[in-house]
Amino acid sequence: MNRPAANSARIHKPARRQKPEMTLDRLLSRYGVASRREAAALIAAGRVHVNGRIVRDPLRWIAPASANVTLDLKRLKPARKLYFALSKPKGYLTSHGDPRGRKTVYGLLPPELQRKWLFPVGRLDQDTSGLLLFTNDSIFAERITNPASKVAKAYLAKINGKISAEQLDRLRAGLEIGRGERSGPAKAEVVRDNGRFCWIELEIHEGKNRQVRRMFQALGYEVLKLTRTRIGKLELGGLAPGTLRPIRPSDVV
Repeated sequence: MNRPAANSARIHKPARRQKPEMTLDRLLSRYGVASRREAAALIAAGRVHVNGRIVRDPLRWIAPASANVTLDLKRLKPARKLYFALSKPKGYLTSHGDPRGRKTVYGLLPPELQRKWLFPVGRLDQDTSGLLLFTNDSIFAERITNPASKVAKAYLAKINGKISAEQLDRLRAGLEIGRGERSGPAKAEVVRDNGRFCWIELEIHEGKNRQVRRMFQALGYEVLKLTRTRIGKLELGGLAPGTLRPIRPSDVV
């Protein structure tokens, strides 16, 4: 039997390099400095240093616990997490700005909050009113908007006509809504019917673009009025249009 020589060197596997926790643009977002797109612009402009050196790559991996990250030479630290519920009126865009000069939900925030980095959780189109959340907590926002979390969003829709039990069942089962997309299972109940119009309470768990309007359009109806009344456990309640109030994450999920 052949035996290995006594002085044979042992083979050592190289130690695995510990994976950093997040990219630099995500770190700035998590710290409440800016959105990831805005953070990428700050980084590309050379305004961000990591351990004393300028880093211009927003996808550079960073371990926040051990890295000294500065913006304009000021060290960054996690911002205090903020959470608000806004009653969005019809006629406002869910956008930070608009090249056509249309009103946006940011104009509804008080001046002291406009100076902070806050972003809406999901969107409501210009013609939809109701509950909209604002935060600087990207993890919370992801939990609310990710369909896998199954956080319910409830709406009250006024449509132009009566709706049959069969059509309600189609809403509940999910249906093709165009663009190669399909709505998931939903709850749908008629809350008022005056013979010409119906008011329907609809609860969904996704957030596809203009999804509720497209669901009714797939059945041949036009949505004349649409209000989001609840996100998770949080109800719009008596919050006046155009006003907001602080909330806690536990109020929602």
